[in-house]
Amino acid sequence: MVIAPSLLASNLGKIADEVKRAERAGADWIHVDVMDGHFVPNLTFGPDIVKAVRHSTKLFIDVHLMCSKPEILLEPFAEAGANCLTVHTELGADAELLLYKIHSLGLMAGLAINPPTAMSTTEEFLKLIDLLLVMTVNPGYGGQPFVHETVPKILQAYKWRKELNLSYRIEVDGGINFETVAEVAKSGADTIVSGTGLFKQHNMKAAIKKMRKIALDSAPVDTEESKHPKKYVVKKSR
Repeated sequence: MVIAPSLLASNLGKIADEVKRAERAGADWIHVDVMDGHFVPNLTFGPDIVKAVRHSTKLFIDVHLMCSKPEILLEPFAEAGANCLTVHTELGADAELLLYKIHSLGLMAGLAINPPTAMSTTEEFLKLIDLLLVMTVNPGYGGQPFVHETVPKILQAYKWRKELNLSYRIEVDGGINFETVAEVAKSGADTIVSGTGLFKQHNMKAAIKKMRKIALDSAPVDTEESKHPKKYVVKKSR
């Protein structure tokens, strides 16, 4: 069960310290939300922030590209030290070439889906991905309430993975806290992104430990870590 604090909810004036705090607290990954102000109504981080994060930690850096033209950002984020790049199924046919490009850069490739989008749009890409990110809020801003209507998508992702004998991770992001983490883990999620649910806790170590335990206790009994690819080697920035 991977726990990935989302940098969006950190103290942005002390990013290096916040990343180190997450690492000391037992985080597995650092999640970085990249928004372009066009695909979603907000602007956030660029490659230089990921480069700064890489200099601050050895943790796996998980970059979610909520962008209309992610093709111009793949190499810069790879150079900055990202380990996984996730693009959106809402980009349509362009997603396939983007996934191949991400793999060609030596990174894990992820595919994200927004709450209003039909889950069927991801099916053709399942054999190309290392991670399927089910957004559990409408992307753009942190701290939003969990959208319970997204849970069937998590269940579908889990069902497809078993039926097709695939090994992509099932990631969730949006409104994840001590209450909602049980629901998503029970549905098959194994990679938990939480921003305010972790960074806003006074004792982040205790919060991560509690969230991980709830998730593991709630996970399907046939979930095995051995089914997932162990691609967690940190890629050094070039």
